[in-house]
Amino acid sequence: MNQNALNSLPLKGVRIIAVEQYGAGPFGTQHLADLGAEVIKIENQADGGDVGRHVGPYYFGENDSHFYQAFNRNKKSITLNLKSEQGKEIFHRLLKNADIVFNNLRGDLPEKLGLTYEDLKQYNEKIVCAHLSAYGREGSRKSWPGYDYLMQAEAGYLSLTGEPDGPPSRMGLSIIDLMTGTTAAMGMLAGLVGARATGIGRDVDVSLYDVAIHNLAYVGVWYLNEGFSLKREPFSSHPSLTPSQLYRTQDGWVFLMCNKEKFWGTLCMAIERPEWINRPEYQRFPDRLENRDRLKEELESVLATRSTEEWMKAFAGKVPAAPVYDVAQALDNDFIQEQERIIEFEHAGRNVRTIASPVRVGVHPAQAAPAMGEHNHELLGEVGYSEEEIRSFKDEHVI
Repeated sequence: MNQNALNSLPLKGVRIIAVEQYGAGPFGTQHLADLGAEVIKIENQADGGDVGRHVGPYYFGENDSHFYQAFNRNKKSITLNLKSEQGKEIFHRLLKNADIVFNNLRGDLPEKLGLTYEDLKQYNEKIVCAHLSAYGREGSRKSWPGYDYLMQAEAGYLSLTGEPDGPPSRMGLSIIDLMTGTTAAMGMLAGLVGARATGIGRDVDVSLYDVAIHNLAYVGVWYLNEGFSLKREPFSSHPSLTPSQLYRTQDGWVFLMCNKEKFWGTLCMAIERPEWINRPEYQRFPDRLENRDRLKEELESVLATRSTEEWMKAFAGKVPAAPVYDVAQALDNDFIQEQERIIEFEHAGRNVRTIASPVRVGVHPAQAAPAMGEHNHELLGEVGYSEEEIRSFKDEHVI
């Protein structure tokens, strides 16, 4: 890729030291690496490095899973034992030229490992110390381990997902991990702006639990102010608007969302039922909601006459609608290619395809995730260590 293009990335010159592993944390820092930040992963070789390296079932090689590559492109890696005195000294040298120290450790560990602003401000007053944990660094659960699906369960997501007569269901993706990583990226940028304005860094905290609860948004406000607790609706229906749900077609499913009154008329014309527009039982949102079961039956009798693809051609750009795809269909979609959502890089003797950053800045850097300790010599040399010292660090299991 053109070096001038890489130099134009908005976070060029920002350095982040990341004590991270698995999904949520690396996803957050990858957002920033894609925007030009230099993200340096701290890995403990004795522990096998980032646990994501070992998450199967697909691998490019030893310590190099597809899972790991999905979360760590455009980064660097240094192996460092932060529990050793020499390891801490190396870490402190590295952070003198850093902007952010990030971790996604259990809530009680940053203080134990000396990763808080109180611990690190003596080495760099501007440093932003960002922490991503399960339940936060304060309170009765700070030492609890926690994972995405647990948050979905406790925050009410499972109670809202699935059919009313079926068991509670989680979302198919680790949505809380992904959203917490994204929220952490926002928090890091906010901390960085503040530090550059004032010359003083700070701690910035996000947790899986806080993000899960925050995402309840309007559903939470309905309960907190009106005592209304949302329940599951059949066919993934909107609780108060219709047609806004799944409908069967001749060969599959389509999701319609006529969430403005004008779209009802547009839909009726698109399915060649103009006489429905002013039917009293379907005329307004409250009328359609009261007669939702009947409307679904009549609408599906029409939709069953054509395939999903045919209906999408009829609805395109007029009626808010989407086909229900599996992951393969979603990624093979022509619109994906048109929008250049797939990027590629050479790695392990093959062409690796991955999904581009959703933040468009005119260029998509694509460099494979680093091998464990790939940048040891580069980074240790940069902060003043000789080749002889680096060899001794390796012999003494500091790196």
